[in-house]
Amino acid sequence: MYWLFKEEPSSYSFEEFVKDGQTSWTGVKNPLAQKHLRSVKKGDRVFYYHTGNEKAVVGIARAIGNAYLDPSDASGKRHTVDIAPSRKLRRPVTLAEIKADRKFAAFPLVRISRLSVMPVSAKEWAAIEFLSKT
Repeated sequence: MYWLFKEEPSSYSFEEFVKDGQTSWTGVKNPLAQKHLRSVKKGDRVFYYHTGNEKAVVGIARAIGNAYLDPSDASGKRHTVDIAPSRKLRRPVTLAEIKADRKFAAFPLVRISRLSVMPVSAKEWAAIEFLSKT
């Protein structure tokens, strides 16, 4: 499976993530984003997306384990997943580029822009990787 995780770079940039070597993806509160997060399995690939002023896919990570209950969540309902960086994209792929391309019309990043964890189809994944190399 493929996913896209969004983060404000001033909160936790891809560069910081690379420096740390891995992280637990916590703090996701939206019910639909939580549903997606619960579905993440070991080995799944993740696009790391910078929100805010940047609005671009900047890197690739991988899930190093299955999603599990977040031990820091007092309600006992939220999940988290541990991820590790794979590589920075050759060049960021901006939201504007994605929105301008009709093949992304059904992509959740375009349709449900506030969602912080979302699935990515194999075709969308390949298209974003292609754009990052051009």
